[in-house]
Amino acid sequence: MGNAPDTPKQCPMSTAINILSGKWKISIVWYLSRRTTRFNELQRKLPNITQKTLTLQLRELEKDGIIKRKVYPEVPPKVEYSLTELGESIKPILKAMCSWGKKYKKVYDVYE
Repeated sequence: MGNAPDTPKQCPMSTAINILSGKWKISIVWYLSRRTTRFNELQRKLPNITQKTLTLQLRELEKDGIIKRKVYPEVPPKVEYSLTELGESIKPILKAMCSWGKKYKKVYDVYE
């Protein structure tokens, strides 16, 4: 996790999995794909995530160039997160995953 730049010979699929692996990263990127979001708003959207885990996941995504962090010089500090240009390129993948999840849910709900 968070080690993509150190693995130039790694399989491209492994690189993508390493960058997006973790319980929360795909959800974080999904919410940021919709709009720029503040830390507390992300935490509300992901109610079971701890502050420490959210901070760690955001730092890793920032380090990997997927998201950017903008700090406004206010008291208290205002921090917003959004996707970078590279992060924006993940949107079609997220939409495809969402579409697949909806189809799966229709089939799975039949058997419940």
